[in-house]
Amino acid sequence: MSTADLTAIQNFTYSDIKVFEEAQDFLPIYGTDYVELYVGNAKQAAHYYKTAFGFQDLAYSGLETGMRNHTSYVLQQGKIRLVLTSPFLPDSDMSDHIRLHGDGVKVIGLLVKDAYDAYKQTVKRGALPFMQPQTVTDDNGSVHMSGIHTYGHTVHIFIDRKDYNGAFLPGYVGLDTGYNPGSTGLKYIDHMVGNVPEGSMNEWARFYADVMGFANLITFDDKDIATEYTALMSKVMTNGNGFIKFPINEPAKGLKKSQVQEYLDFYHGPGCQHIAVATDDIVFTISEMKKRGVEFLHVPGTYYDTVLQRVGIIKEDLNELKKWGIMVDRDEEGYLLQIFTKPVEDRPTLFFEIIQRKGAKSFGKGNFQALFESIEAEQARRGTL
Repeated sequence: MSTADLTAIQNFTYSDIKVFEEAQDFLPIYGTDYVELYVGNAKQAAHYYKTAFGFQDLAYSGLETGMRNHTSYVLQQGKIRLVLTSPFLPDSDMSDHIRLHGDGVKVIGLLVKDAYDAYKQTVKRGALPFMQPQTVTDDNGSVHMSGIHTYGHTVHIFIDRKDYNGAFLPGYVGLDTGYNPGSTGLKYIDHMVGNVPEGSMNEWARFYADVMGFANLITFDDKDIATEYTALMSKVMTNGNGFIKFPINEPAKGLKKSQVQEYLDFYHGPGCQHIAVATDDIVFTISEMKKRGVEFLHVPGTYYDTVLQRVGIIKEDLNELKKWGIMVDRDEEGYLLQIFTKPVEDRPTLFFEIIQRKGAKSFGKGNFQALFESIEAEQARRGTL
């Protein structure tokens, strides 16, 4: 995200944006500032996300910058910033996190107007503190930060960077390795999905409502998201301006193990199941990513036999969508195109969704059946269904 982009975000007023009526206004959030993954080898992970997803160098922190405990590579594409962090010390919280979970999302950074007030407002409403409010500075200015715990070992860091002009954060330097494959057209984070154990979805939905002022945008039950064998339930929580959407999933009872339970088993607890990233040209994005080795779920061919009867007229060539395995769904405001990667690690945990919205505000309910069948086929191949 450029300085101009950040300035534009920081300068708008909260009243300029359509606010969900049910959401409270005490915690304005202007977007996802960054997502940080704890990984086993940050250098190699950075190479993968640059090569396969089209991210590019932004910033670096490590031994050369005086950091003695860990190293971080910061990558960017569009307004998406991905931080990949690896520990140097075997006995540390980071190392424990990676041993337990494998590579996974640790931090969801949220861009706010006032990080100190965000901490005050959320903690007094019951949030468990993670990072006390602090101001970090260097020659490029100051960043105000604070943080709270959410589900599992995942945390939210509140970031106020309106007084900062550096590459990323104090302690980081600009990075240019000379290796920056072209963009795949990814623009911004559309939503991020958390998986929690059976019976705890409502608890975490209440957390986002009571502690962060979010509203329940939509609820899916086991009749909406189910096949003959597996099911899940989900509540989509959104902040007031709709910039942040966090679906919360829990497994529902079925004849076999659902994708959510598989995630919980291999991640060894709650965590971020997938990151949905938006594009303006999904055919270009997927064709580029497939060239670069990204694997996607296979959509049953019969899906396309009836899809137009369900969604009506679309601008895209259906044969082209079928070629790339891109699914379509419609709501009262338009339609969307979406596709899901296979897990990006050896454990069947974190994956990505690529989404292009043509007016639709929904989450592809009409695709749930085909998506679940695709996931169940992968689970069967892994022997975990």
